[in-house]
Amino acid sequence: MTMLRSALFNLLFLGGTALVVLAAVPLLAAPPPVLIGYVRLWARAVIGLLRIVCGIRVAVTGLEHIPTGGAIIAAKHQSAFDTVVWLVLLPRCVYVLKKELLDIPIWGWLARRCGHVAVDRKAGAKALRGMVREAGGRLAEGRPIVIFPEGTRTAPGEHVPYQPGVAALAAATHAPVVPVATDSGRCWGRRAFRKPPGVIHISVLPPLPAGQPRAALMNALETAIEDETARLHGSAHPVDKSGERGCG
Repeated sequence: MTMLRSALFNLLFLGGTALVVLAAVPLLAAPPPVLIGYVRLWARAVIGLLRIVCGIRVAVTGLEHIPTGGAIIAAKHQSAFDTVVWLVLLPRCVYVLKKELLDIPIWGWLARRCGHVAVDRKAGAKALRGMVREAGGRLAEGRPIVIFPEGTRTAPGEHVPYQPGVAALAAATHAPVVPVATDSGRCWGRRAFRKPPGVIHISVLPPLPAGQPRAALMNALETAIEDETARLHGSAHPVDKSGERGCG
């Protein structure tokens, strides 16, 4: 049954996303707020499909830790789900994405019009400076930045070095850095066809103290995210746990 439900979800997700992207062509001339609202509708539909088709629910704790206005959301990245859910949780959020994604015809144009920031991971320090400059502009507009400090999706239990983009952005903008842990990889694994039912947990932690040196900030960030992620993977959480709110 799980395989059949997964197959149906994948068909609806991929096919529906293609239709949404094609239908967005006439909207590309619309103001960014219109496009942002359109993309948020798609994200809500994806979360709804996960719940209805796959039996996967989303529980979020700690959203009160995110300051109003510009903030840097440094999130654990285990799944494509992570690139969808923040569009629902934070209405005007901006993702920092790898350049290759924004080069996709139509989809890339839509993402750029919504204000998402591209970074060329092969271009080194020059790309990092460009990302900081562009993302800093979004923060100045009061839009939260979602960045994945690992730079790629990782499987549950896998560890990769954290990238310095978060620290560079924090140093340049003085925006608060909010660590976020998740166990999304349990239900929607990296390149995984099968999506077993369960609960995806997102745990938003308190902002890190401002003004730390870069090395100290990165160490504190990695420790906070990895410790909380390990706790999520090691614990059994009921869907209606007190203090959790659903998504979608």
